[in-house]
Amino acid sequence: MAPGISHRIYNQSINDLKMYIGRFAPSPTGPLHFGSLAAAVASYCDARKNNGQWLVRMEDLDRPRTVKGAADTILHQLEHFGFEWDGPVLYQSQRDSFYNEAFETLKAKQLIYPCTCTRKEIADSSTNMGIEGLIYPGTCLQQPIKPHAATAWRIKTDVAKISFKDAIQGEISQTLTTDIGDFILKRADGLFAYQLAVVADDAAQGITNIVRGADLLDSTPRQIYLQKQLNYLQPQYAHIPVACNSAGEKLSKQTHASPLDTSKTSMELIQALHFLGQTPPASLINENKNTIWQWAFSNWQLSKIPQSKTLKLISI
Repeated sequence: MAPGISHRIYNQSINDLKMYIGRFAPSPTGPLHFGSLAAAVASYCDARKNNGQWLVRMEDLDRPRTVKGAADTILHQLEHFGFEWDGPVLYQSQRDSFYNEAFETLKAKQLIYPCTCTRKEIADSSTNMGIEGLIYPGTCLQQPIKPHAATAWRIKTDVAKISFKDAIQGEISQTLTTDIGDFILKRADGLFAYQLAVVADDAAQGITNIVRGADLLDSTPRQIYLQKQLNYLQPQYAHIPVACNSAGEKLSKQTHASPLDTSKTSMELIQALHFLGQTPPASLINENKNTIWQWAFSNWQLSKIPQSKTLKLISI
């Protein structure tokens, strides 16, 4: 847990809590912006509406992208907005040995293989385009790897279609071999990849319900595939629209999204609820955050969230 940050335990019995466990898992690459707040509000309200636990996990796996002090800033922002999480904050940067266990399990099942191909080599040799770019042609699966070269590890995706029903976006399916290809589980720099880490952490924390942004919708079939190979239970998924600016760009550090304004807590929370399709009364704008949360928990309806992958942010 970050220095100076205490977690709070939501007042429910263990019997109530065990049926639903949700989570909010930001990457500490900068302070939270409105898009992050919308995802946090959605996952938090859905957990509390279902008498569940709500966990916070810092996805600081990618050390080069992690900004010093950002994790503490995010936790302070969450506290300022009245979020109360259950249990200690989990930090992915401290869990390499745990991810290695999952990695070795897949290796023992002969599902992964080393790869020494560079991005340029893949671009020069690949002829098939997937949903995230060129499909890896399986070069290192078919011929010896280059000696003394930096080595990544990929998982074989020789599988049929992966399908699931998202609580917001509806029926989703991918054929991994043609849509994604053999994806990386351990990078050439030695860091474990997001897809493996998030699946291992969700299983370890007993996550039953994942409410997050639709920018991660295309990653979900890969995660379900890994869950199947590792004999993990599959959570229920709900992907909210990604908040976009007036130009249609995702709110992010790269698009210069403004940090949350902690002097306008009530306004920001109400705007997040409107963005999520909820209908808070106009009178709530003059209330404190505790009153807003009470209304949100009592009136939360996941079914009201727009079935859209992106949604422009409109000021109220």
